[in-house]
Amino acid sequence: MTSFVLYGAAAVLFVVTFVIARRVAGAKREQESARARAEAQAVRTTALAEAARERAQVEAEARTEALALREAAQLEATRAEEELRRREDSLRVREAQLAADVERVSAKETAAAAREQAVSAIAERSKKAEDERRRIEDELVKTLERVAGETRLDVRSRLVSEWVDDARAEAEESLRRLEEGATDAARGREAKRVMGIAIQRYAGHYLTERLLSNLPLVPGSVPKIFGASLEHIPVIEEVANIKLQLADDQSAVRLDGQDSFGREIARRAIARFGKNGARGDVKKSVEQIRDELEREVFDLGKRAFKELEIQRAHPDIVRLVGRLNWRTSYTQNQWKHAVEAAFLCGMMANELGLDVKLARRAALMHDIGKALTHAIDGSHAVIGADYARRLGESELVANAIGAHHADEPCNSAYASLVAAADAMSGARPGARREQTDNYVQRLEELERIGGAFPGVERAFAVQGGREVRIYVREDRVSDEQAVELSSEVAARISDELTFPGQIKVTVIREVRAMAVAG
Repeated sequence: MTSFVLYGAAAVLFVVTFVIARRVAGAKREQESARARAEAQAVRTTALAEAARERAQVEAEARTEALALREAAQLEATRAEEELRRREDSLRVREAQLAADVERVSAKETAAAAREQAVSAIAERSKKAEDERRRIEDELVKTLERVAGETRLDVRSRLVSEWVDDARAEAEESLRRLEEGATDAARGREAKRVMGIAIQRYAGHYLTERLLSNLPLVPGSVPKIFGASLEHIPVIEEVANIKLQLADDQSAVRLDGQDSFGREIARRAIARFGKNGARGDVKKSVEQIRDELEREVFDLGKRAFKELEIQRAHPDIVRLVGRLNWRTSYTQNQWKHAVEAAFLCGMMANELGLDVKLARRAALMHDIGKALTHAIDGSHAVIGADYARRLGESELVANAIGAHHADEPCNSAYASLVAAADAMSGARPGARREQTDNYVQRLEELERIGGAFPGVERAFAVQGGREVRIYVREDRVSDEQAVELSSEVAARISDELTFPGQIKVTVIREVRAMAVAG
């Protein structure tokens, strides 16, 4: 019983304590809520005051800005009104000018119409006068034809025929004088003196060389060079642009082709493969040899211009000059021949007071066409002159190239000097070499061509085939015909024969008077 009472008292005490605690907590919450409301009211009051100040400040700034904009708008309006007044004034002035211009144009149109009428009248009178003149001229011509006994066309034909005869006679006389001047002893001595000085001053390469087309092969080296089944031959032919012909006994190979540069590529490839064997990509190896040779070509071209101390030409011309090193003429190296001829030509130009560097330049390039004859048909002189003109060389140089074998007329002294230097370099002892059979055959052909013309009595090849002397009958060949005969024989020799240097054609006509005393 006592325990029950104690439990009941404890429960009552717990309830009372819980109620008191809730009341205390509620009182605290009411106090905190009152403080929060007070603080919120203070913040609201402060925000309203701040907003009022901000609004007042914004309204003041807006009034100030609006006032400034109004003043600016008024100023702009004032300026616009002034500009409009100025433009109106300018427009009135232009309208007045336009009206004046219209009046002037109208006056000019009226004057032009009057002038046109006057011109038309003058043209009509001129036409009538021209018709009258023609009528009088026709009557006069008819009268003159009736008095002269021949028509106007007959007179014209007769005069033209007389003029042609006179021109032909003057040309023949001029040609005779030129021939006499060319054979004048004093001029000949002076030319020999100049050429002799150039020859004595120059000391160059005097050895001939051969670029073999038939290459001997070491026994057993064919598989090493051309492969076990000769599969490397087409590759070399493709890159070098020539044909390779292997002997039946495989003791030699022939390089068949006109491209001397391509033959040199094949020679180097065969030599390298014979020494080290064909390894790896054969086509790439041959192309590498070709590229190395191209660099050598350009270096040789630059070297020629440097040795002669002249300005370098277009790169294509430099390469053509370098390629002459693998081009021979009767075993004479054409690169050395070009340099030698250039030095000789410069020395002769110096003796004659001409431009030494221009003479050297023309002589150095005179045979560049020989590096292209395998690809282009025609004379190497014409080919070289055409290339020189297209690649920017002067006309003096191009003409000297084209005229050094008389393919075109000489237009300057430099062309004659280049032809002389070319002949001196090619004709000096030991410069060129040919087989005896070819030499004898050339002499026979020269005498045959010289004796094949009507009126020729005898023809002889003299001075080792450098000159042809033709004796003609005086009763069948006149002096004028003798001049023409020499040109015709020279032209036929140039067309039918291949020879180094130049060949002189001399036609001899003599009159013999005989009497018998009995």
